[in-house]
Amino acid sequence: MGDRVKEAIELFEKGFSCSQSVFTAYSDLFGLDKDIALKLSNGFGGGIARRQEICGAVTGAVMLIGLKEGKIIPSDTVAHEKTYEMINCFCQKFIEKNNSLNCSELLGCDLALASEKRLFATMCKGYVQDAAEIINNLLDE
Repeated sequence: MGDRVKEAIELFEKGFSCSQSVFTAYSDLFGLDKDIALKLSNGFGGGIARRQEICGAVTGAVMLIGLKEGKIIPSDTVAHEKTYEMINCFCQKFIEKNNSLNCSELLGCDLALASEKRLFATMCKGYVQDAAEIINNLLDE
C-alpha cells in the first residue's frame, strides 16, 4: 500500500470525511495547502452532505483528476476529453470493485438516521482505500 493510500485511510480514521480523506492525501501534488484541501472537499462527504448520492471518495478522486488534467482555457478540448477519459476510467475501476458509485447503494443504509450514521465509520474506510488506490495508479500514468 502506498504512502498516500495510507494517508487517506489515516485521515478517515481521524474523523475526516471520505471525500476529504482521498482529496487531501494527494492535494499537495498540485500545490494545495492541506487546510484549503480539507475545506474544499468538506461538503462532498456522505454522498454530498450526507445526501447519499455520488460517493464522497469518488468525488474526491474526480476533483484530483480535474487538478491534474482539467482545462483552464475554454477551447481546450484535448484537456477536457482527457479529464473525462480519466474520470470514466476511475469510475469503471471503482464500479468493478464495488458495483456502484452511489453512496446509498454502497452502504445500504440511511445516513440521515442516527442509528445508521455509525456505519459510515466502519464501511466507508474500504471505499476510501479503493478510491485512493485507483487514483494513485491513475495519477502515476
